[in-house]
Amino acid sequence: MSPATNGYCLPPEAILQLIDAPETPHVSLSPDRAHLVLLQPEGLPPIAEVARPELRLAGLRIDPRNHGPSRLSGYTGLTLQRLGDGTQRPLAGLPPARRYAWIAWSPDSTQVAFCAVTDEGIQLCTADLDSAVVRSVTGPVLNASYGMPYTWLPDSSGWVTRQLVPDMPPPPEPPETPLGPNVQESLGRTAPAPTFQDLLRNEHDDALFVWHTTCQLVRVGLDGAATSLGEPGLYRRCEPSPDGSVLLVDRAEPPFSRLVPVHRFAHAIEVWAADAAWTRTIARVPLAEEVPITFDAVPTGPRSVGWRDDAPATLHWVEALDGGDPAVPAEVRDRLCLLAAPFEGDPRALTDLALRCGGVRWGDEGLALIYEGWWKNRHERVWQVAPDEPGAEPNLLFDRSFEDRYSDPGTPLMRPAGNGRHVLHRLDGALLFLGQGASPEGDRPFVDRLDLATGETTRLWRSEAPWFERPVALLDEAGPRLLTVRESPAEPPNYHARDLATGELRPVTTFRHPYPDLRDVRKELIRYPRDDGVQLTATLYTPPGWSPDHGPLPTLLWAYPREFKSADAAGQVTDSPYRFPRISPHGPLPMLTQGWAVLDGPTMPIIGEGDTEANDTYVAQLVASARAAVEELVRRGVGSADRLAVGGHSYGAFMTANLLAHCDLFQAGAARSGAYNRTLTPFGFQAEERTYWQAPEVYAAMSAFMHVDRIKAPVLLLHGEADSNSGTYPMQSERLYNALKGHGATCRLVLLPGESHGYRARESVLHMWWEQTEWLNRFVNDPRP
Repeated sequence: MSPATNGYCLPPEAILQLIDAPETPHVSLSPDRAHLVLLQPEGLPPIAEVARPELRLAGLRIDPRNHGPSRLSGYTGLTLQRLGDGTQRPLAGLPPARRYAWIAWSPDSTQVAFCAVTDEGIQLCTADLDSAVVRSVTGPVLNASYGMPYTWLPDSSGWVTRQLVPDMPPPPEPPETPLGPNVQESLGRTAPAPTFQDLLRNEHDDALFVWHTTCQLVRVGLDGAATSLGEPGLYRRCEPSPDGSVLLVDRAEPPFSRLVPVHRFAHAIEVWAADAAWTRTIARVPLAEEVPITFDAVPTGPRSVGWRDDAPATLHWVEALDGGDPAVPAEVRDRLCLLAAPFEGDPRALTDLALRCGGVRWGDEGLALIYEGWWKNRHERVWQVAPDEPGAEPNLLFDRSFEDRYSDPGTPLMRPAGNGRHVLHRLDGALLFLGQGASPEGDRPFVDRLDLATGETTRLWRSEAPWFERPVALLDEAGPRLLTVRESPAEPPNYHARDLATGELRPVTTFRHPYPDLRDVRKELIRYPRDDGVQLTATLYTPPGWSPDHGPLPTLLWAYPREFKSADAAGQVTDSPYRFPRISPHGPLPMLTQGWAVLDGPTMPIIGEGDTEANDTYVAQLVASARAAVEELVRRGVGSADRLAVGGHSYGAFMTANLLAHCDLFQAGAARSGAYNRTLTPFGFQAEERTYWQAPEVYAAMSAFMHVDRIKAPVLLLHGEADSNSGTYPMQSERLYNALKGHGATCRLVLLPGESHGYRARESVLHMWWEQTEWLNRFVNDPRP
């Protein structure tokens, strides 16, 4: 391994083949549950695409050539499959494109729409089930700067689209010479903010933002007939009501901000007639620069505005009654409001909540589920309400800690309403809940029936060993037939039709093993105690053919710490011994091809019970968890104390640097895209709500940069040069490398051109694996002087 490399390098052949292996198709189920669309994910794009010019404006990353997201992933092929007999038909007539994205079924299940994304623009296409032939509905005129640029109309007659404004002048050029200084001013108002990136910096950025995000709303029919709606504007959203009579429009407005991204800009919320003949302003929400930084802090004014899914045209939204500040004592935090057509007068308060509203699932005039929660104590409640019965008392369905996975009741099953909406599936006075089924023996997904009259729960089905089977949807209204995804350590996930009444199981898809050379990898879910009694979990992988008789292996621990309020919750089992080992290009499992063992996801809980702050003892708990994992590896004969490496991405990289600074358990580390100096994120990070000025000793203790003189093991630092994640500036890795080098440490810094927080280009990912295998083999598996 040289001090510097010229160009990108390739990893060992076995890893290269894993990275290039086609991914298993994704699946989209039609609303009538009669068809699937099989979507073939694209492979890793070339560096030439990732390194293309992009605009970074107000938190958006825009491709200036096609007016869409600059880092969009999509599909290379679409195939229709009939659920009943498995007949498959690839879509014919796909227009040439770099990728196909934003796939959506029509509400009546007769069409599949998607966008063809090219270097020149984005066009809307559709295919009907009868012919399986693709038609282009628009030219390359869609504006996807905010994401998905179209929405189906409820009657499946067409779409509302966001399109480029015809005859727009060229984009504004930057001034040849500065017009003056860029000035920001604060006149004593408290406005803390996280370390957002890609913010607007000057007036030219403002002009570019307006030019690229201004769009024209256009109604497009199935035949391509187009009708413009209203005037061009900074439209972030346009959503038809469930009955199609009106449109909900969200439009960004100046003043813009140098402190926060576009989702906090001032915006107008309006209702338009379907043909834009009239408009009504529901609210003008001001710029949200002064939202407190703590969890459960929210902007003032209406938020989470949307259509009630079970009503023809009724808006719902939430408003904070405590000023949006969790620090303000209040018996009522949020109010859920309703306003029906014709959208006049004051809204009706559906209910007041003592915690923050976490969402609503609508059923019908007599049933909705309202979720509320509070981060500080992890409290969650679910209420059953009757939306059209003012004054009716809500019924408390669930009252629990949301970090307690064992008590999670699951998610209520929803059914298509025929207009693009989904409502609660009420079945003989009951709701069905689909759950992950966390338990001491691992995750065992389930289907439960909750009787709404009695509150009693009956288990209808539960995944059984040696399979991991997850319910996806009902295949009929009566409920005995389920669509599930079934897998095992040796068999990849495939869809099945399961009859709950007879137990019959019929395969729906037959996806092949994506990496057959690793079919015999051994996977084991292991449990072991920390020295304070907290039970820890990890998933242990060993290479094909290995047994303890062969002796210990070089071992990589790959982890990501998490915070808990309860030691009991922290000790709960995660994962399942029966899940298929998915090998991600960004995860640790490719090391199995190099004869390494991998301890994936060893729990590193940071616990702060009661009023105790978890991070006050971050380092001690982190080291204790790592030591427990190492001792378990040695006890099992899998690893040896002299051939261990630790690694992680983002907060896992932060963990890696801290472990190398505060213990001598590992011979080397690999840290990707981390933050190592917490004074650069002074208004909180991860689950830490206190500012640097409130807890300077905690920020210092948790910053590996402050303890760099204690890092003796070789450390590999990788970072994307265009990292957009809040807090993980590339400077974090650059400064840590400089500090390590200044103290004589063995270290290497790799900056990947064009890459953001996660690495996308094939060349970047392959080079990342070359760096990691070379580094870890050099300093762990085959130490050299």
